[in-house]
Formats: sequence, C-alpha cells, structure tokens
Amino acid sequence: MTEDVGGIAADRLRSLIERIEHLEEEKTNLQNDIKDVYGEAKSAGFDTKVMRQIVRLRKMEASEREEQEELLTLYRQAIGL
Repeated sequence: MTEDVGGIAADRLRSLIERIEHLEEEKTNLQNDIKDVYGEAKSAGFDTKVMRQIVRLRKMEASEREEQEELLTLYRQAIGL
C-alpha cells in the first residue's frame, strides 16, 4: 500500500531518492577510479593534460571534431600562431 502524504506517493519518492543517492555514490567511486588511472599514467611519464584532451576528442562525433580542428587552425592563423 502506497502512503500518500500531501498528494505525494511517499514510497515512490523515497525509492527514487535512494536510487539517486546510490548512483551518486557509484559516480564518486568511478571518479576516484579515473583519478587513480590518471595518476598511474602520470607516474609512467604520460602527459595527463594531453590524455584528457584525447579522451574528450574521442567522445565527439567525427564531424564535430573536424569542425573544431578547422576552427582552431583558422583562429591560430588569425593571430599568427
């Protein structure tokens, strides 16, 4: 039986909040794992800033990545870099 409090299904609301809390905890654990991997990469001599850029680029669609690269080239040319 679902208990309504002020027109709100309290059991359903509690369930949703608990799911969110669980996912937030998982997200924190994953973020810590990612941080550890970057630390491992850094200790192996890799440039983690560049690695982060590569990860960001790999998430993009090819067309979006190409557009960014073209704009970067154009902007570099515009400022004589």
